Order: sequence, then C-alpha cells, then structure tokens
Amino acid sequence: MNHKIELWHGSSHIIEKPLFGYGKPYNDYGLGFYCTESRELAKEWACTENQDGYANHYELEAAGLDVMNLSSGGYHVLHWLALLIDNRVFQPTAPIARQGIQYLKEYFLPDISRFDVIVGYRADDSYFSFARAFLNNTISLNQLAQAMRLGKLGEQFVLKSEKAFLQIHFIEYEAADAEVYYVKRKSRDEEARRAYREQAALDDLSGLYLRDIMREGVKADDLRLR
Repeated sequence: MNHKIELWHGSSHIIEKPLFGYGKPYNDYGLGFYCTESRELAKEWACTENQDGYANHYELEAAGLDVMNLSSGGYHVLHWLALLIDNRVFQPTAPIARQGIQYLKEYFLPDISRFDVIVGYRADDSYFSFARAFLNNTISLNQLAQAMRLGKLGEQFVLKSEKAFLQIHFIEYEAADAEVYYVKRKSRDEEARRAYREQAALDDLSGLYLRDIMREGVKADDLRLR
C-alpha cells in the first residue's frame, strides 16, 4: 500500500479533525472513521434526499499501519459477511439464517483487533439485501459474490486504531448538492439491485448455498472457496 493515501469522507458536516472513539458502533466494521478513495462516492454518501452534504478530503500517512484488506487474496466474501453480521443488526426470519449466522461467526469471523485500518466492501442497502438473501439460502455463494462485484458500490477505508487517527490529516472540503448526488446514489443502488436480480434469476444448480456450507462443514481453507 502507498505510504500516502488520499481519502474522502461524506458527511452532513465539515470534519477537520476526525476523533478516535466517536461514531456509530453498529456500522459494517464496527466503530471507526469510514472513508473512500473516491470523491464522487463521498459526495453521494454525504447527501440525503432533502439535505446537501460535504466531501471532506484527507491524506492518510499509511506507513507503519497494519491494514486488513478484505479484497485481497487472503480473504473471501464470507469473511466480509461474518464481520457484517457481527456488527450490523440482522433480524433472521428463518431457522437457516439463525444457524448460518452462528456458523459464519464461528468459522469465518476474522480477528480485527490488531489492525489499524480495514479495507472492504461498503454494505449499502442493496448489499445488505444480498447478504440477507444468502443467509436465507435463496442465492448461492457464487451469486452473492457476482452481484457484489457487479453492483460497483465501492470499497471503504475504515480507520480503527488511535494510531491511524493520528496519521490522517485534513486537506479541504467540497460541497455536495443533494439534487445531483442523491440522484446518483439512488441510480447506483438501483444498478446494484438490477445486477442482483439478474444473478438471482439464474439457476445455480451446482453452486454452494448456505445449507451446503454448514452441512458439509466448509471452512475458510476449503478449495471450493477459491
């Protein structure tokens, strides 16, 4: 990873000094400061339907930071899903989902305690619905992974440690117009859902479903996950 990384944070406020220990604990990767390398995505995330926002621009000095990149070859979409269900609030509606949550946490939940930064998918509403469909055994693992890749909702950088917060520096901010960027955000979400519907409509007869993963005792080192 480059020593200096440009990051953006979308918010309804200008944030010149991100504070360690503040924020919502039930975000995708728990408590942290959530950023993106994309200015456009930050502007989309900053806006609600009726409220403009700001894209806060930073530089992160990454030297000496331990980074967990969930998009690298050492991790799988199931690691991302296990982290998501460990931090976000899921309301399982079927026994298979309740059992699946326990199984994924037991065998796929990575230890993030030693990492300063986490890089991974951002679970927007559409990605959250993909995860729920997989947990309900209605789409296969391959369909989940394909839908997420095609959805193009972007990756996020999450600062987790006090050390990481000391190494991020504010540069400037840019205003984000809700009339422009909320529309873009909705369009991106709709495109992700369209990609998901196309995947879900296919019959993945040979695919791995959650029930198969549990019944066959699939673990992170299983060759079928590569």
